Order: sequence, then structure tokens, then C-alpha cells
Amino acid sequence: MRNPLADKVVELKPSGIRKFFDIVHEMKDAISLGVGEPDFDTPWHIRDEGIYSLEQGRTIYTSNAGLKELRQEICHTLHRKQGLTYDPLTEVLVTVGGSEAIDMGLRAMINPGDEVLIPQPSYVSYEPCAILAGAVPVIINLKAENEFRLTAAELEEAITDRTKILILPFPNNPTGAIMERKDLEEIAEVILKHDIFVMSDEIYSELTYKEKHVSIAELPGMQERTILINGFSKAYAMTGWRLGYACGPGEIIKQMTKIHQFAIMCAPTTSQYAAIEALKNGDEDIAQMRAAYNQRRRFLMNAFKEMGLECFEPYGAFYVFPCIKEFGMTSDEFAGRFLEEEKVAVVPGTAFGDCGEGFLRISYAYSLEHLREAVGRLERFIGRLRSRG
Repeated sequence: MRNPLADKVVELKPSGIRKFFDIVHEMKDAISLGVGEPDFDTPWHIRDEGIYSLEQGRTIYTSNAGLKELRQEICHTLHRKQGLTYDPLTEVLVTVGGSEAIDMGLRAMINPGDEVLIPQPSYVSYEPCAILAGAVPVIINLKAENEFRLTAAELEEAITDRTKILILPFPNNPTGAIMERKDLEEIAEVILKHDIFVMSDEIYSELTYKEKHVSIAELPGMQERTILINGFSKAYAMTGWRLGYACGPGEIIKQMTKIHQFAIMCAPTTSQYAAIEALKNGDEDIAQMRAAYNQRRRFLMNAFKEMGLECFEPYGAFYVFPCIKEFGMTSDEFAGRFLEEEKVAVVPGTAFGDCGEGFLRISYAYSLEHLREAVGRLERFIGRLRSRG
């Protein structure tokens, strides 16, 4: 019998995030700090709008690109918050989460052999989506001494005559790193010089703690060469609603919509009605959740300082990325022993790229009570490691 499987799919590595969580669910009194999912319920007024849409029988397909009212509200929000102007009819596509937008964008833009630059550590989907689109992924290893920001020099060094797209994953998962305006201005100069495109994943744009998020699309000459990707999962605690969007040049969005039409048809109708309410009336919800995340972030940073665990201060998303190199173990070994001995699950840094070796991703999308218990177990664990060393 012939092999029924595609080689490039078989060769993809499974996600490193889930490895420990099949185990942790079977452990009594185990604590998971690994999943990047808000612990808040979707705000009631957003849920209520979804329920109302069902009560009204709004259960049919929407247009392929999404409800017109939702696309208009996305444009209004981007203009209100970031000064960006998009045409809701030709430059916006509503997708099944931000992840679908990443996949569709790469498939719409890549010809076989084109190179896609992927700064790492970063979200696990970028590299496999690039491969599935026929691209050659080129990894840029970000450095702790730069607070895991992408520098213009690192970008310049990675570009070749086959480079087509730079994925810009900020605020960053897993590191919590951000790019400030001055950082983006330096990056934009290189992008314009080499005539490449940007896929800017801004799913954590509402969760920044130092200053307001800046999109590279806001800079002169960049909007026409940027696919801006965002969604509702993180800012509005709507992970299970599976809704995102892409904004960009009409010629690219048109081809993304064509793929979306054949592969998906349209994003969930109920979720789209709920998302309209989120954008119209959800600013206060975001502010409250952001304040809670910031409190947890500061708690963890102070706890790490007291236990002498090295960690640069992250100013975005809801992750910290502490360094565990002093213990002489790989990230995978440390996470495995921590889970086995203290029943706490964290994600090895290598799940997000090889340069994540020596680090752990810890999510603070959990209550302070939950975090305090986990920090106590971490302090006990590293205390034993240091006493044996």
C-alpha cells in the first residue's frame, strides 16, 4: 500500500506546548502555568450579545469576509486607537482566530522557495505555517541582552534576495517582549530598503504595561506593505469564540479571502455578533483585565528577584521568561523535574525555538492565589537544586 501521508506534514514537529499538559491533567493537586489563556470569563455583555444573536435565529453564513458591521467596527477601532485607516469592504478579512489569518496570509503571498524571516523565541505556528505554504523559514535568534527585541542589524543580516516576508511577533509570546516606536523605526528602514513585506501579529496589542502599543503599520510607508493580524482571544477573554482578523492591502486581502472562502467559508456567525459588542463597549473590560495582569506581572518579577532567579522585565502579553541556565539542565529537563517533583507545569523555552534553551515560559493568566502557590513550589524546587550544587 502506498504511503498515504504528505512528507512535509509528517516532518513537522508537534507543538512543544502541550507535552506536559496531558500529564498534568492526571496529577492530583497539580498547577499549570503553561496555557496562554485568560482566566477571566468573557465579559457578560459580550456573551449576552452572542446569546441574543442565537435567540434571533442569526445562525446562517455571513459573507466570506465577515459581517459588514464587524469589519466597519474593526476599522473604526483601529482608527480610534492607532490612527490607522482601512477600507472595511476591501482591506479587512474576519478569520477563525489570528492563527487562521497567519496561515491564509502566508499561503496568499508565498511562492515556493520564498524566504520568511521568523524571529524566535516566538509563537509555535509561524514556522510550520511557513513550511506548509512552501516557504523557506529563516530563523532570527533573538537575544536576552536585547530584551528579546528584534534589532535592525539582526534583520539586515538575515535578508537575502529571496526574502519576501518578515513576521513581526510583538508583543511577544513567549517572552513578553515589546517593540517601542524607536525600535520599529529602525526596522522599517531596513524593510523599505529591501522591499519586503511584514506580517505583524498584534494579538497582545491591548496588553502592554510600559507604554501604548505601536504598530509598524503606523510608520510612514509601512501600511501598504503590512498585514496586520489581531483578534479577540486575549484582549476580551474570547479564546473559545475563535475569531480574529487581518487588515492590509486590498490585493493581498482579496487573495486571502479567496483561500478563506474555499477552506473555511466564514468565521462563526455568533462570534461575529459578539465581537461587534466587544469592540463597541469593551474598553473598560480590557482596562480591568490589563490592570489585573499587570499586578500579577509585578508579583512574579518581585518573587523572582527575591529568590535570585534571573528574568528580564517583560512589558507585554501575559508571560515571563526566566533564565534557568545556572542549574545546568536543559529547559526540558528542568520543566520535567519541576512537574514531577512539585507538580507545576511550565513550558520549556525550546518549545518556541532553539534559542529558547535555558529559559522557561510561565504564564500569569492565572489568579494571584494560583501564582502564589506555584511560586512557593518553585522557590522550594530551586532551593533544593542550589543546595545540591
